[in-house]
Amino acid sequence: MRKFTALAVMAITLCACTGENTTNEALSTNPSTPISRSELDQTIFKTLQNSGKFEWSSVSNAMVWSALTQSDNVLSVGYKPENEGDINSKIHLIDINATEWKNAREKVLDIVFEEESKTNPSLKRSELQVFEESTLPVIDLKVSNLSTIERLRSSKLVRYAEPMGYEAKGSSNANSKVNSDSGCDSNTPETGLSGADYTIISPNAKASWNYAYHNVTQAWAKSTGTGAKMVIIDTGSSDSQENLGSAFNQGSSSGRTVEKLVTLPRKTFLGFNTGPVETPNDGCGHGTSMQGAAVAPRGTDGNTAGIAYNANLISIRAAADVFLNESRENKGVADAFTLAGNRTDVRVISMSMGNIISSGQVADAVRYAYGKGKLIFCAAGTSFGWTAGWAGVIFPANMTEAVAVTGIKDNLTQRCDACHEGSDVDFVVVMEKASGGRKPLSLAMSGDTPSTVGGSSVATASTAAMASLIFSKYPSWTRDQVFDRMKQNASYYPSRNGNFGWGRVNIDNALN
Repeated sequence: MRKFTALAVMAITLCACTGENTTNEALSTNPSTPISRSELDQTIFKTLQNSGKFEWSSVSNAMVWSALTQSDNVLSVGYKPENEGDINSKIHLIDINATEWKNAREKVLDIVFEEESKTNPSLKRSELQVFEESTLPVIDLKVSNLSTIERLRSSKLVRYAEPMGYEAKGSSNANSKVNSDSGCDSNTPETGLSGADYTIISPNAKASWNYAYHNVTQAWAKSTGTGAKMVIIDTGSSDSQENLGSAFNQGSSSGRTVEKLVTLPRKTFLGFNTGPVETPNDGCGHGTSMQGAAVAPRGTDGNTAGIAYNANLISIRAAADVFLNESRENKGVADAFTLAGNRTDVRVISMSMGNIISSGQVADAVRYAYGKGKLIFCAAGTSFGWTAGWAGVIFPANMTEAVAVTGIKDNLTQRCDACHEGSDVDFVVVMEKASGGRKPLSLAMSGDTPSTVGGSSVATASTAAMASLIFSKYPSWTRDQVFDRMKQNASYYPSRNGNFGWGRVNIDNALN
């Protein structure tokens, strides 16, 4: 298996990325004032262009400190006992309450408290920690001093120490970013639908036009998702859409369950909670769209039917929008993955969110869920214009533990206008008409008229739903068996395309 997601990718001009001679070496000195945001962003974007990913471990202490001071000062610190090596493959087996792990954590807190107290003598040790953690070997701390970062990153106790909420915005306009094609929008009913956009199916539902490219309706004779349970980590679920609530079971959809959870922490300021307690309700519209494409009921009300219309659903609201640019959103996503990892009744996880900047804490959580045997689908990325061509597959879809998915047009040769592509992509879904740009059907925030949704987001949720159909028919199969069955019944197999991976899954053949 090779390595949201729909998101907002920041606008930055090519000249800003290539016209300067700023290098990591130039940023490695210890400044008395933070490095400017424009320099930070230039380094981030240059690294992305050169290597396809950006990780804080690749830059200097000064750059980490500068990014920290120009965000919310929340530092994510992954820790381990000094005698431990690489823990990535066994992170799901670690008990952070075991003596050696508790001791390592306390030693890290000692370092931070000692350094931070030098400039803040009134600081209390209890004021350091921002978020509670019960599963992963990581602590999130309020940090202000460069010396703290220097000591942490040189310690054998520390796996990573990185700013949790820094957002690269581009030097041309620090307040501008390009909204995702399938991010937060109104998700309202699509009034211009015609017969070319769907097929009417019994008892009175619609099958989206793009299902034909994956033989979805034929596959329903073999599996509809009964017994399978998938987790969708996203922006929540609309409490006004009855097809994800009281009408989740109707028509041909019956006997299934829906759970609506939230892991997104409250907003904080200077370490204090300032916002209301978050709820599972979708204030964005994106999560509702993903759930509709994956598991909307095949009902009697004329709405769209999801690919796995008899599968069970766990909706986890982990972020406010699809771009993970806040500390609390990264924490929410990490907690969602560990929650899903610990659910023995869950086989499939789908997340159509992400960032161009990697997060050690989110990576820990993805590896945790992977270690628990989950099949994880993440979106390759969705943005506007030329950035969709150079940015490549975003985090965490670019991790080896994730199955990366993107969208293509119905001509079967082009990515969707806003979709990312690259060597990390595993599968593609047809989700845009080359003529007219029509997107697949999904559930609107309320009512029985479908909405439409695009980008690599819906491609990811759709592919996760196909995997759920396979798990439903073969419940004893492992993650690798299901992935291999999808791969072997994809359009490029046994070859692999450099941008589109194994290609389009023929889910009907995969169920034979």
